[in-house]
Amino acid sequence: MNKLDEGLSSILGYDKTIHPLAKVLSSARKAGRISYSGIEKIINDDPEDVLLTGYRWRLLIPTRSIRGGLDWESKILLFDPDEMYEIPNVINYLVENAEQKGEWDPDYAIAEVFKKMGEKDWEKMPMVVKKLKEIAKDGRINAIQIREICEKLGLKEKTGPLIAELKGSGIMSPKLSSFAEVFKAKAPIYELNPSLFAGEHQSLLQ
Repeated sequence: MNKLDEGLSSILGYDKTIHPLAKVLSSARKAGRISYSGIEKIINDDPEDVLLTGYRWRLLIPTRSIRGGLDWESKILLFDPDEMYEIPNVINYLVENAEQKGEWDPDYAIAEVFKKMGEKDWEKMPMVVKKLKEIAKDGRINAIQIREICEKLGLKEKTGPLIAELKGSGIMSPKLSSFAEVFKAKAPIYELNPSLFAGEHQSLLQ
């Protein structure tokens, strides 16, 4: 087991796809995306299980979309030679760090991705994401809750830009199909990336 395998095992346990998925993520990190045929060459096997695991954990996101949007739930997971899959920005840093240290360190990755995005309060971002997780229900959170967390952490004026950055970094994605929840909350609903919560994944994937 290499270092990236060790890092992935903290969220996947002893899943059979860990080693091939690690190889795919390592390759995808360098290019930002990877094709179905490229995955076949890397793992010398059928990529379906690897892609299902990668997508379930939001480690790999298909580029093809139902509505042409960027939200994860609109993406279409197809298993064809020409299909492409992207690695979210924050996952890039998770994978890179795990390759070096054998650790799955979301705090490091969150801080790094915000620093590279030019966020002045990047050091506060791991705490923001932790607070989001604490009040999330089944891995979901709404815009009002995000604003309340920003207020408590002295970031009230940055709520709008931070929501955009959280989406752009791959930390969360809009849940556009959750109309009942949106109506009840009177605010947009977002899905948190489950791969950022090692050891807490069961509640986020229920």
